[in-house]
Amino acid sequence: MAGTGDSQRPLSRLAGAESGPGSLWSRLQRNPWLLLLLAALLLGAGLGLRVPSNVDEERFLGVALEMLQTGNWLVPHRAGEIYGDKPPLFMWLVGSLVRLGVKPTLALFLPAFFAGIVGTACLYDIARRLWNRRVGLIAGLLFLATYQTHAVLRDGGIDGLLFLWISLALYGLLRHLLLGPAWRWYYLACAAMGLGIISKGVGFLPALLLIPYAFAVRRGWSGVVRMPGQAGRWWLGLLVTLAAIAVWLAPMLIWASLDGGADGRAYLNDILLQQTAKRYANAWQHQEPFWYFFVKVIPQYWLPLLLTLPWMVPAWRRELGKHKGRFLVLLGWVALVLLFFTLSSGKRKLYIFPALPGLVLAIAPLMPWLLRRWFAGRPRARKIFVGVAVVWFVAWFARGFIEPLRDGGNDRQQLMAEVARESQGAELVLTNWREGHWLYAQQPIVHFGLDTPSQAEKAAMWLRQHPQAVAMVRADDIDRCFRRELAKPVEGHHEEDWFLVREDADNGQCHDDSQYSIHEFAWKKPLS
Repeated sequence: MAGTGDSQRPLSRLAGAESGPGSLWSRLQRNPWLLLLLAALLLGAGLGLRVPSNVDEERFLGVALEMLQTGNWLVPHRAGEIYGDKPPLFMWLVGSLVRLGVKPTLALFLPAFFAGIVGTACLYDIARRLWNRRVGLIAGLLFLATYQTHAVLRDGGIDGLLFLWISLALYGLLRHLLLGPAWRWYYLACAAMGLGIISKGVGFLPALLLIPYAFAVRRGWSGVVRMPGQAGRWWLGLLVTLAAIAVWLAPMLIWASLDGGADGRAYLNDILLQQTAKRYANAWQHQEPFWYFFVKVIPQYWLPLLLTLPWMVPAWRRELGKHKGRFLVLLGWVALVLLFFTLSSGKRKLYIFPALPGLVLAIAPLMPWLLRRWFAGRPRARKIFVGVAVVWFVAWFARGFIEPLRDGGNDRQQLMAEVARESQGAELVLTNWREGHWLYAQQPIVHFGLDTPSQAEKAAMWLRQHPQAVAMVRADDIDRCFRRELAKPVEGHHEEDWFLVREDADNGQCHDDSQYSIHEFAWKKPLS
């Protein structure tokens, strides 16, 4: 097999493309910033047309807007109830963008868009430094071609922001471990990991690079930088990480100890233990078998990279046989990230996205060799490959505009507008609600907690004491506490059938003497 030195040959020659001054590849070589423009076009296609379309997006936008309305940026709330599932950094960023005048439904998607641009730049530059400029361009293009890139970075969730910190930390650590010593980049990586942890707990993942790096150093592999006698500098990185975490954690601990009371202690337990270590060890949501990522996720979401594996796996084996430390560090990290998430019973498709940059960097330097092997003596195959690649990128660009038009508006937004009309803006009791019902509420709402049981019973009790209010109850729950003939169905096409009931629809059969919380909330400026 030809080694990574073959990447020094022009990719245009290896792929059979024209290398004249007007070719796209020549322009990319002369102006690599065009790669970032391509990233902006692909990841930004349709930006601003989408509305929050899933419970995660509705939740994070709602929490950010509630922070703005209440002025409480330290403790996130969801419809007046403390929200302890995730640290607040992402919601801070979205709320800050809205305060600066950005439309809320645009502000939600900007962090992931920006992370995609930064991540592409990091991949290009580190691949350029590790190998050469052509490999850097290949790395950027492979990343932008991958299905999961668009699935995550067009989303309005925390994982987009997490990817920003993962990209910066991975870049800084690789500069230090493979091209260093570069202690400033190491400390930047440590700070990025700290910010990643207060975005979503797994922000420490780039630190797993140190495991294959330590093995390579100990065994004397080539391509890694040895830094003996620097224990103090290494440990200083941990302090930098803790300092970044303290940006949020320190004021949170002060609040919990001085003013938080029982709610503060419950919040700290939830955010520091329940939603991190306990959720990882014994997940109560998204439970999947150990083979889930390898059978259900990677075959689809890592296309088209997956198509190169029949050739890449033997090539990697040969590179590792030559004790090439760069491949060991990159592939070892990808394997450790996959192992980390595989060991948890809770799995989601987007969890393994942080491993993608490592895989891209392990593939990119070998792509020139692979292209030459594929296309040697087959000029027609070269033309087909170029045509398919162009169509693939154009399709991703077009999809950014097609998806918002195909999906239309948010069902819960339409539902809550209809509810406001039918109830004439009366106080609304929410039962068995989801985040979109609160986010798009057009009137004052009352609820008993998102996951509290027997909510229809509690709504009946509330209506007896507040006859001016209206309750929104699912069709499946209506007969338990209310007379269906006096309930008014909410018209429209929604994911569930809902009824509006007043106090006169009470069938008198429901009583609830249990202790439960009551939360009241109203948007000062409802989201339309």
